[in-house]
Amino acid sequence: MANNNPAAAASQPPPPPTAQTPQFEPWYSALLGLAENFRTSNPPNIRLCIQCLQAIFNFKPNPRIEARTHLQLGSILFSHTKNIDLARTHLEKAWNLSLTIVSLDEVKFEAASVLAQIYEKQGQMHPVKAILRKAIEISQQSAYWHCRLLFQLAQLHTLEKDFVSASELLGVGAEFSHVKRAEHTRILFLLSKGMILLIEKKLNEVHSVLSLAAQLIEQFTGQTSWKESLKIYFLVLQVCHFLMAGQVKSVKPSLKQLQQSIQTITAAHTDDEPLPNQSGDMFQWLPKEHMCVLVYLVTVMHSMQAGYMDKAQKYTDKALMQIEKLKMLDSSPLLSTFQLMLLEHIIMCRLIMGNKSIAITEIIQACQVCQPQPVLWQTHGAQLHTCLGLYAMSMNCMDSAEAQFNAAIHLSRDSDLWIFINLNLAIVYLRTNRHQDLNQLMDRIDPDRLHTESYTLRASAYYVRGLQSFFQGRYNEAKRYLRETLKMANAEDLNRLTSCSLVLLGHIFLSLGNSNEAMNMITPSMHLASKIPDLHIQLWASALLKDLYHALGDPVQAADGLRMHNAFSQSLLKDHFQASQQPEHNLIQWTDGPCPLHLANSSLASGSIL
Repeated sequence: MANNNPAAAASQPPPPPTAQTPQFEPWYSALLGLAENFRTSNPPNIRLCIQCLQAIFNFKPNPRIEARTHLQLGSILFSHTKNIDLARTHLEKAWNLSLTIVSLDEVKFEAASVLAQIYEKQGQMHPVKAILRKAIEISQQSAYWHCRLLFQLAQLHTLEKDFVSASELLGVGAEFSHVKRAEHTRILFLLSKGMILLIEKKLNEVHSVLSLAAQLIEQFTGQTSWKESLKIYFLVLQVCHFLMAGQVKSVKPSLKQLQQSIQTITAAHTDDEPLPNQSGDMFQWLPKEHMCVLVYLVTVMHSMQAGYMDKAQKYTDKALMQIEKLKMLDSSPLLSTFQLMLLEHIIMCRLIMGNKSIAITEIIQACQVCQPQPVLWQTHGAQLHTCLGLYAMSMNCMDSAEAQFNAAIHLSRDSDLWIFINLNLAIVYLRTNRHQDLNQLMDRIDPDRLHTESYTLRASAYYVRGLQSFFQGRYNEAKRYLRETLKMANAEDLNRLTSCSLVLLGHIFLSLGNSNEAMNMITPSMHLASKIPDLHIQLWASALLKDLYHALGDPVQAADGLRMHNAFSQSLLKDHFQASQQPEHNLIQWTDGPCPLHLANSSLASGSIL
């Protein structure tokens, strides 16, 4: 998946309740009870809760109570206030104190886990790794905490794109869980490792890890809902594996199975299911509600690649509505990642369907999602500039499109995205007659030498070569490339590529005076484009049909083609004008740094020339 963090580490339920030390002093029990009462009141009174906990230190408590209180204060300050430095101080005291006390594991390891989150938030990566490695080293007798800390460190390495270290840690976790007979957690580790290998595009290793995971899921005898959840995780990875390879047709059975599984798990009543016997199995992958959003997302990804824009739009609307509901109760950063990926896909849908004015407002929405989470700028900056490049290209602002694509290339760390950007940059050079720049670029996108497993990208590269040959008047060469695109596109139901190739072949045959062949290409292209729907291909095809019927001496059909062409043209012109007048249009000027949202609020939108 494009976002590298839907399941790099399994999510955890809250840790098991802290065991109460017997024979507490009355003053401690009273203050602790008061603090908890203030914390859980409606609305919570965090200030008084903190005061009660701080009062405990006035009684000079023993080291066990002192360490526990520092942990409670640090955790509350971190989660409910902006005083992160004070939270860090309390958690460091809890961690250092607990290291000197025997049998205080739940305080020791929770302090390490929360303290690592604070260090990470402050950008102090060396202390994060040091404390997590130390905690992992001494936690092997506590299966729950050992696994949780392994997941946490693996997720940190994943965010840093150190996939080798993340994969190694997840492998260690799988072995440890196997020894502890925590089979559910073992499968979670394996699936998470499979996801990392998928991100790295180590497809042979992905196959072996996922095959083992599939076998273990089949043999799993735990709770039904947990087994179904593991199956959904596996199927999501399998679907993403197919989609990364551009195998839109081949993925359909897995996608259908995934959609059936999510229906099964959402219909099940799981509240009464007993907790697992093994403490090392106290993990879950994702809440059901998050799984639903994720299944919507992969369905949108499939619809986009297959060229079903209406379907992609329908599932995006459902998913975004679900995310808005969840965000009222859930602050998980994962929801923002899902929201961002959905927006990136729907923006491309809008542009294909000729809705540029909506697309640019959704680009702003994507920037707003990133604003409170700097890590999203780092992971999605290339995608946002790519969306802006596609928007600028659709608006005929070719200088801005080039600048956006170059910004995206600079930020891109994903080889397939890099190829996609270069393919679009090549089209910009074609449309602006910059043949020398195009020739320098062509080595990057030679379909016979592309470093990608993506079937779709390779087929697209043949199309761009065909387009180049057409522009240069080498029609036979163009036909050869386009037939290769058609063969690949038809094999995997890549409808938009099929439609693009047919209309270009029709244009070539019309230029050669072969009216019958032109008709055989343009008519199915028009039919397919209307199903997608792709307004730009419909505009192109209707112009060709108008000329074709005129050449055939059929004035009625030629007039009908002219009416269609004018209707599509007027629709696109109206939307183009509306988009150019929107303040959000100014965003095409942004090529560096965080998104300058103030540009979108400017009262003077920069116009563009059609």
